[in-house]
Amino acid sequence: MMETMSTFPRAKRSQPGYDIEQVEDFLEDARRAYATDARAATAIDSSTIRRTSFTMQKGGYSPAHVDAALERLEEAFARREHERGVIEHGEEAWYAKVRDRAQQALETLKRPDGERFRRVSRISRGYRVLEVDRFAAKVADYLEDGPDMTVREVRTAQFDAQFGGYDEDEVDQLLDTVVSLMLAVR
Repeated sequence: MMETMSTFPRAKRSQPGYDIEQVEDFLEDARRAYATDARAATAIDSSTIRRTSFTMQKGGYSPAHVDAALERLEEAFARREHERGVIEHGEEAWYAKVRDRAQQALETLKRPDGERFRRVSRISRGYRVLEVDRFAAKVADYLEDGPDMTVREVRTAQFDAQFGGYDEDEVDQLLDTVVSLMLAVR
């Protein structure tokens, strides 16, 4: 019996990994999208890749290996989006647009502690306010002064839950915007 070659290492049979078929289908769609003219918008972009998730299955693809590949793929798409933006709008206009988005994000990040994001009800769980506020201050410092911060730090930020915490979708959306901004100026 001949074993087929896997794109990624697999988790042990008893360990959860990403659904192999979903990963392969997504990668094929991404390959097709990347093969199109660099100036053309595609259905898959860097933010689509960043928000992609897969079902878990025993013995599936190793999440660490797939996640690392998705990060590289996201960065490749972001470079193309940057190039396309410069071609379409000119370099000065492209960076002006990026600065405007950064300023909007910074306005949210600079709100007072406990007021940066919408709160969920007292009987619902959201992100722990104190943790988000601390991380938001760090991101705001990065956007203002540019101290070292990596895309991975923002991409992998995690917060504990608390009743009455910050709305997770709103926080995640802002962090997604920050990652997009970081990749846009690389």
